[in-house]
Amino acid sequence: MYRIIIVGIGGFIGSALRYIVSGYIQDISHSISFPYGTLSVNIIGCFLMGMISQLVDLQIGITSETRLFLMVGVLGGFTTFSAFGNETIKLLQDQRIFLSLMYIGSHIFICLLAVFAGMIISKYIWR
Repeated sequence: MYRIIIVGIGGFIGSALRYIVSGYIQDISHSISFPYGTLSVNIIGCFLMGMISQLVDLQIGITSETRLFLMVGVLGGFTTFSAFGNETIKLLQDQRIFLSLMYIGSHIFICLLAVFAGMIISKYIWR
Protein backbone atom coordinates (compact mmCIF):
# COMPACT_ATOMS: atom_id res chain seq x y z
CA MET A 1 0.00 0.00 0.00
CA TYR A 2 2.90 2.37 0.80
CA ARG A 3 4.29 2.02 -2.75
CA ILE A 4 0.90 2.77 -4.28
CA ILE A 5 0.70 5.97 -2.25
CA ILE A 6 4.22 6.97 -3.36
CA VAL A 7 3.32 6.43 -7.02
CA GLY A 8 0.01 8.27 -6.56
CA ILE A 9 1.64 11.32 -4.99
CA GLY A 10 4.25 11.35 -7.76
CA GLY A 11 1.50 11.01 -10.37
CA PHE A 12 -0.35 13.96 -8.90
CA ILE A 13 2.80 16.09 -9.05
CA GLY A 14 3.64 14.95 -12.58
CA SER A 15 0.10 15.57 -13.86
CA ALA A 16 0.01 19.05 -12.33
CA LEU A 17 3.39 19.85 -13.89
CA ARG A 18 2.21 18.51 -17.26
CA TYR A 19 -0.83 20.78 -17.13
CA ILE A 20 1.32 23.83 -16.33
CA VAL A 21 4.21 23.15 -18.74
CA SER A 22 2.12 21.90 -21.66
CA GLY A 23 -0.34 24.77 -21.37
CA TYR A 24 2.42 27.35 -21.12
CA ILE A 25 4.29 26.03 -24.15
CA GLN A 26 1.11 25.72 -26.19
CA ASP A 27 0.18 29.31 -25.28
CA ILE A 28 3.56 30.75 -26.25
CA SER A 29 3.57 28.81 -29.55
CA HIS A 30 0.34 30.54 -30.63
CA SER A 31 -0.50 27.40 -32.59
CA ILE A 32 -3.92 25.85 -32.80
CA SER A 33 -2.96 23.30 -35.44
CA PHE A 34 0.06 21.58 -33.84
CA PRO A 35 0.22 20.30 -30.23
CA TYR A 36 3.61 21.74 -29.22
CA GLY A 37 2.74 21.46 -25.53
CA THR A 38 2.30 17.69 -25.60
CA LEU A 39 5.41 17.21 -27.74
CA SER A 40 7.43 19.34 -25.32
CA VAL A 41 6.41 17.49 -22.16
CA ASN A 42 7.11 14.16 -23.85
CA ILE A 43 10.60 15.31 -24.85
CA ILE A 44 11.31 16.70 -21.38
CA GLY A 45 9.90 13.55 -19.76
CA CYS A 46 11.99 11.27 -21.98
CA PHE A 47 15.11 13.28 -21.20
CA LEU A 48 14.47 13.06 -17.46
CA MET A 49 13.63 9.34 -17.76
CA GLY A 50 17.02 8.80 -19.42
CA MET A 51 18.82 10.72 -16.69
CA ILE A 52 17.08 8.91 -13.85
CA SER A 53 17.47 5.47 -15.42
CA GLN A 54 21.18 6.12 -15.82
CA LEU A 55 21.43 7.19 -12.18
CA VAL A 56 19.66 3.99 -11.15
CA ASP A 57 22.10 1.98 -13.29
CA LEU A 58 25.04 3.77 -11.68
CA GLN A 59 23.61 2.82 -8.27
CA ILE A 60 24.22 6.22 -6.71
CA GLY A 61 21.89 5.57 -3.82
CA ILE A 62 18.46 5.88 -5.43
CA THR A 63 16.13 3.67 -3.43
CA SER A 64 13.41 1.60 -5.06
CA GLU A 65 10.84 3.95 -3.49
CA THR A 66 12.56 6.99 -5.00
CA ARG A 67 12.69 5.25 -8.38
CA LEU A 68 8.98 4.43 -8.17
CA PHE A 69 8.13 7.98 -7.12
CA LEU A 70 10.15 9.62 -9.91
CA MET A 71 9.89 7.20 -12.84
CA VAL A 72 6.44 5.68 -12.41
CA GLY A 73 4.75 8.48 -10.49
CA VAL A 74 6.12 11.87 -11.51
CA LEU A 75 7.25 11.03 -15.05
CA GLY A 76 4.30 8.70 -15.64
CA GLY A 77 1.98 11.57 -14.77
CA PHE A 78 4.08 14.13 -16.63
CA THR A 79 4.40 12.42 -20.00
CA THR A 80 1.35 12.17 -22.15
CA PHE A 81 1.43 9.27 -24.52
CA SER A 82 -2.33 8.90 -24.39
CA ALA A 83 -2.70 12.56 -25.33
CA PHE A 84 -0.18 11.98 -28.12
CA GLY A 85 -2.32 9.16 -29.50
CA ASN A 86 -5.50 11.19 -29.30
CA GLU A 87 -3.95 14.26 -30.92
CA THR A 88 -2.43 12.17 -33.72
CA ILE A 89 -5.81 10.62 -34.51
CA LYS A 90 -7.44 14.06 -34.50
CA LEU A 91 -4.85 15.35 -36.96
CA LEU A 92 -5.54 12.33 -39.20
CA GLN A 93 -9.31 12.80 -38.91
CA ASP A 94 -8.85 16.43 -39.96
CA GLN A 95 -6.92 15.10 -42.98
CA ARG A 96 -3.73 16.81 -41.87
CA ILE A 97 -1.58 13.93 -43.02
CA PHE A 98 1.70 15.84 -43.21
CA LEU A 99 1.24 17.36 -39.73
CA SER A 100 0.32 13.97 -38.26
CA LEU A 101 3.38 12.31 -39.79
CA MET A 102 5.57 15.17 -38.59
CA TYR A 103 4.07 14.81 -35.11
CA ILE A 104 4.66 11.05 -35.01
CA GLY A 105 8.20 11.39 -36.36
CA SER A 106 9.04 14.18 -33.93
CA HIS A 107 7.91 12.10 -30.98
CA ILE A 108 9.79 9.00 -32.02
CA PHE A 109 13.03 10.65 -33.08
CA ILE A 110 13.32 13.52 -30.59
CA CYS A 111 12.04 11.56 -27.57
CA LEU A 112 14.43 8.68 -28.19
CA LEU A 113 17.23 11.19 -28.65
CA ALA A 114 16.18 12.89 -25.38
CA VAL A 115 16.35 9.58 -23.46
CA PHE A 116 19.83 8.96 -24.84
CA ALA A 117 20.95 12.54 -24.07
CA GLY A 118 19.64 12.22 -20.52
CA MET A 119 21.60 9.02 -20.03
CA ILE A 120 24.83 10.49 -21.42
CA ILE A 121 24.57 13.71 -19.40
CA SER A 122 23.83 11.79 -16.18
CA LYS A 123 26.74 9.51 -16.81
CA TYR A 124 29.15 12.46 -17.08
CA ILE A 125 27.68 14.45 -14.20
CA TRP A 126 27.64 11.58 -11.69
CA ARG A 127 30.80 9.72 -12.57
